[in-house]
Amino acid sequence: MNKHVNSFEPKTFDRGGALPAKVDAAIVSLLLGSVGDIAFALDEAGVVLDVAIADAGLAAHGFADAVGSAWIDNVTLESRAKISEMLADAAAGRPARWRQVNHPGNGADVPIRYLAIGLGGGRLIAIGRDMRDAAVLQQRLLQAQQSLERDYLRLRQAEARYRLLFDMATEPVLIVDAATRRIREANPAAHVMLGAKPASLTDQPVSGIVEPAAREAFVAYLGAAEAADDVAPVLLPLRGGRGEVALSARLFRQTRTAMLLVRMLDPAGGVDGDGAHALPWVDVVERMPDAFVLIDKNLTVLTANAAFVDLAQLPSLERARGSRLDSWLGRPGVDLDLIVSQLRDHGTVRNVASVLRGADGGQEEIEVSAVAAPLGDGECYGFTIRSVGRRLRDLPAAGQQSPRSVEQLTELVGRMSLKEIVRESTDLIERLCIEAALAHTADNRASAAEILGVSRQSLYSKLHRHGLGNLVSDDS
Repeated sequence: MNKHVNSFEPKTFDRGGALPAKVDAAIVSLLLGSVGDIAFALDEAGVVLDVAIADAGLAAHGFADAVGSAWIDNVTLESRAKISEMLADAAAGRPARWRQVNHPGNGADVPIRYLAIGLGGGRLIAIGRDMRDAAVLQQRLLQAQQSLERDYLRLRQAEARYRLLFDMATEPVLIVDAATRRIREANPAAHVMLGAKPASLTDQPVSGIVEPAAREAFVAYLGAAEAADDVAPVLLPLRGGRGEVALSARLFRQTRTAMLLVRMLDPAGGVDGDGAHALPWVDVVERMPDAFVLIDKNLTVLTANAAFVDLAQLPSLERARGSRLDSWLGRPGVDLDLIVSQLRDHGTVRNVASVLRGADGGQEEIEVSAVAAPLGDGECYGFTIRSVGRRLRDLPAAGQQSPRSVEQLTELVGRMSLKEIVRESTDLIERLCIEAALAHTADNRASAAEILGVSRQSLYSKLHRHGLGNLVSDDS
């Protein structure tokens, strides 16, 4: 039985007379123009003997001026190694492969994908294809992907914050499907008020939370809440002889599905049974590493966890209750008012940079995220506060062990000379400025060099010195 080997060997034209012995240079130029956007004729040393440009858009970038100069001198610094490899492969007769290099252009680098072929007699031909359109599409795709990832992260963060407030609210709340009248979600306070086991209310008929004799009145009230926004609460008896509650319902839509937010307000105040303070979420919030504080519409602190008390340098939570949050958060009358204004307009804010002033005079750089939630006839605001300054100080040093703060620089006195300390700080500032410029220009090095006020060659040298040069390979 014959065995076929899965292999491929390139074929050449081998029938005599099929092609003319000599092909006119104009025909060769036409063929090269149909294959690529630009072609260089090179000698064995890599000097450009002639250039053929098929794309008019490339002519404006000075490619015609390359005649008489070395091909390697017409590309950017990080692309020179690829040029050397292509010339060596072509001279040695090794199989050619496409390589992408960058040429300095007018305002931005011009990416070209080349194939270098040896023609014999010490001559080479380099066929190039313009990759600018592909680079733009790749950049747009990357930006769209990053935008989707940021939106997804913000959605997850908002969901986590709303879930935290829903679960920790002392007011019993039910989320009800308006079409089926079944409970979709219930918070722990609702389970306590109804004497139900955790998660046992999900998918149960909402009419079952009241006495049988009051169910028709409750269903009628829910129907009225669907038809109008401002329906006064109704007083109905809970099941199991647990007394009367004021039930309030409001219609909202979620993914094109009508839902009802049902609140159970105890006329006697508070929650019966073991009380809300026996719920496990209280301990969870209390032990959170990030500070949490709840304020009313007058910006007065209602409650806070231990992390906030520690961050504000207070002896106890009682010192915080009843005081305005701007006594510690942000600049007085500025930061907190702006955050609350955003909360009233949009319902949530995320990762706002501010400062928190301690009672003992200390100050911490912080990030604030907050959300607005209903509270009786008004609303309240829940804040999560994360210390950013402490996190930055605790970060390990970078690969070059560069100082990250003024304190760390002063700690070098006695261990290094003044000249070495100044050089360390200069290198750090230079590296941070280059990283900021690259981030600002979406890693466009030509534009980064322009906004930094240095030449491209100087920027490439600094990138190499700081270990920032090999960001992404240009190979196809």
